[in-house]
Amino acid sequence: MIAIAHVSDLHLDGGPRATERAERVMSYLRDLPGPLDAVLVTGDIADHARAEEYQQAKELFALPHPVLVLPGNHDRRAPFRTGLLDGKPDDEELNQAVRAGGATFLLLDSTVPGSDDGVLSDHTLAWLEDALAQEPTDRPVFVCFHHPPVELHTPYVDRVRQFHEDRLAEVLARHTHVVALLCGHAHVAAATTFAGLPLLVAPGVASTVPLPFEGRDAVDYELAPGLAFHLLDDRRRLVTHYRALS
Repeated sequence: MIAIAHVSDLHLDGGPRATERAERVMSYLRDLPGPLDAVLVTGDIADHARAEEYQQAKELFALPHPVLVLPGNHDRRAPFRTGLLDGKPDDEELNQAVRAGGATFLLLDSTVPGSDDGVLSDHTLAWLEDALAQEPTDRPVFVCFHHPPVELHTPYVDRVRQFHEDRLAEVLARHTHVVALLCGHAHVAAATTFAGLPLLVAPGVASTVPLPFEGRDAVDYELAPGLAFHLLDDRRRLVTHYRALS
């Protein structure tokens, strides 16, 4: 069994509200009596991409489990690299291949500098194609990014989702060992499919985006922060459980 905790959209800004909600989630993960193979954080870790926000995130991510991070539209690549990955302040696209718990996580950069929209560039898609080709076909692969490549029927988010997604679908169709696509950005727990694969969206830590018929504001700051647990068994059956931490 491979066990993954999936969180997203902490939007750390130095304020007490975002800090408390992020600490609530990380304390829950830190205090789990059993191990996790990975904690995946799918972007918008910092709200303003400031060095002190990434320093706070790094302290929060001091967990007894491997923590995998990728950028969202509120993050910036250079301070993200230096603050969370101990890298050089490089503004190039940030794509990573990480092995954890018997699976490979391909962490893609779907951000577009200066925009809230998401796109996987030609460079990133070529990187993905090559990374998938190098992986043994008997090893499960999770493809991860910030922006969902489909409409989730939340207009507030759908306007800034991942576009030109047909090119991603073409790459995925050539590889059979991808188990699922994992993303954030939507601030809502959601499950759908893309290119014949599960597309699983983590709820927001900082806030929730309600559906239009719920009759609330575009962003709800009172609903509890949440996370997802993805469990992959030896038969490659993937099961997802969502938790709200009141």
